[in-house]
Amino acid sequence: MAALLWKSCSALHSSVSRHARFAVVCRSMASKTPVGFIGLGNMGNPMAKNLLKHGYPLVAFDVFPEACKEIQDTGAQIVDSPSDVAEKADRIITMLPSSLNAIDVYTGPNGVLKKVKKGSLLIDSSTIDPAVSKELAKETEKMGAVFMDAPVSGGVGAARSGNLTFMVGGVEQEFDAAKELLSCMGANVVYCGEVGTGQAAKICNNMLLAIGMIGTAEAMNLGIRLGLDPKLLAKILNMSSGRCWSSDTYNPVPGVMEGVPSSNNYQGGFGTTLMTKDLGLAQDSATKTKTPTPLGSLSHQVYRLMCSKGYAQKDFSSVFQFLREEENL
Repeated sequence: MAALLWKSCSALHSSVSRHARFAVVCRSMASKTPVGFIGLGNMGNPMAKNLLKHGYPLVAFDVFPEACKEIQDTGAQIVDSPSDVAEKADRIITMLPSSLNAIDVYTGPNGVLKKVKKGSLLIDSSTIDPAVSKELAKETEKMGAVFMDAPVSGGVGAARSGNLTFMVGGVEQEFDAAKELLSCMGANVVYCGEVGTGQAAKICNNMLLAIGMIGTAEAMNLGIRLGLDPKLLAKILNMSSGRCWSSDTYNPVPGVMEGVPSSNNYQGGFGTTLMTKDLGLAQDSATKTKTPTPLGSLSHQVYRLMCSKGYAQKDFSSVFQFLREEENL
């Protein structure tokens, strides 16, 4: 029935502009038609699972076969390329590591845009350069489809529990259609403005997150060296003006909190490489807009140094361990 409704909508609105105008109506009538998902890493995996839990048939792809196996076992259909996802689904979510990955997945030889259907809704939840999001939106529009950027905040824990925050940029008339899917994976879905503004909000958030994590790690390290018990110090910070997400939700000191990467040898979570990438995006944007970000710049240098010192694959909260070991900083 859903397929017939889609076919009927397409027949009624054959031109690109008219089809785009009525796409929201068509999607609302076929809300449980297959959803595509590309990128099944630490964040994409639990996000995709939450869509399945909400009853959406899933068509998925990842370059790593082992990443596909688990999702396949939970009921998703696995295909061989991004273009195959676009052939089978009218709504696609991507969660990719970098701007280059996003460009390849959308515009590469086997990319989404090779077989995308007119009127499709493409939602990119990767954290990439806002300029790349804008360019992908232009290329998508040429194919008669709609592109929105919707990067996330909250980390792996929030991805698993479905409590992510989505920052959405794109055509406002399509926001409700995007929100229908994003609400299955997040507690907060915020419309930011035109394409690229979601990415702008995300890189500002992650720059502040990095600064806060380094500050928390420095404060905890200093307190421990002054003889304070780390759990006591964390408790004091979290009832005082120094409280922040890095201190009360994602403390970087091993043993202070359960269920966070610092208590698991800094495995899982949000990798140092990815934080370094995001800080690079923030610095690129700061340069383009002539915005002074001295602490953002210093944070970028710290995380770049960590990548060269063996911390690249560890969670970004491993900056505490890095500071403990680097006595000559």
